[in-house]
Amino acid sequence: MDIKSVGVVGAGQMGNGIAHVLAVAGYDVLLNDISEDNLSRALAQIDKNLERQVSREKITAEDKATALARIKTTLKLTDLGPSDLIIEAATERETVKTAIFEDLLPHLKPETILTSNTSSISITRLASRTDRPEKFMGFHFMNPVPVMQLVELIRGIATDEQTYQACLKVVENIGKTAASAEDFPAFIVNRILMPMINEAVYTLYEGVGSVKSIDESMKLGANHPMGPLELADFIGLDTCLAIMNVLHDGLADTKYRPCPLLTKYVEAGWLGRKTQRGFYDYRGETPVPTR
Repeated sequence: MDIKSVGVVGAGQMGNGIAHVLAVAGYDVLLNDISEDNLSRALAQIDKNLERQVSREKITAEDKATALARIKTTLKLTDLGPSDLIIEAATERETVKTAIFEDLLPHLKPETILTSNTSSISITRLASRTDRPEKFMGFHFMNPVPVMQLVELIRGIATDEQTYQACLKVVENIGKTAASAEDFPAFIVNRILMPMINEAVYTLYEGVGSVKSIDESMKLGANHPMGPLELADFIGLDTCLAIMNVLHDGLADTKYRPCPLLTKYVEAGWLGRKTQRGFYDYRGETPVPTR
């Protein structure tokens, strides 16, 4: 199947990045969200990120204008029905994702491919609640989408080869690299990354090191570009906790038990950068550790 039009569900951090890279690659994009404010913010962020690419001579001003013209927005989820490919990038809650697909189903073309940008939820289970499990797969971008080179492609138990090849072609067209992952909890990247972040939170919780010493140790001692606690704040502590719960529930191994301190921060609403407080306080000129 030759994919030309893509519907993106959710105009948040991931959704606007996905819309950005697709539009630059020549796809017609329809971006959906339940909030007009979210759509306006997404377009402003896409404009800003495209301008950054122009200033770095990655694209031309003409490329920017053409890409922006390819992105349309809508508050009506059903408007995405005629799209060749739909990428769901809503909040990381299975009930929300399932409801989105249920609402979309009556409006889809028979050949439309459905995908989810989920970072951890079972693709097989999501697919089983649609009328096209063979045309359903995981399409997991990394954050920030315009910068990160990897896309995890996850086949459910029913995903057919034609669907996989069509999605692989999209990944290649947007200039990224695909990693094929089997449909097990958290796939590849988060299966490895999240336990490391959780262990860093345990290291803080047990008093082995401070926020500053833990992050500096991993940056300077392991050559990581960001410390694990800084990275957790960037991802969102609620997302980190959700993925740890998926790992713990799905694999039933105590090594994936979320750290109680991570749970406490989420209960406090200190979710990282997006709420201005997490393991760091971002309300001043420079981030200050909260422990």
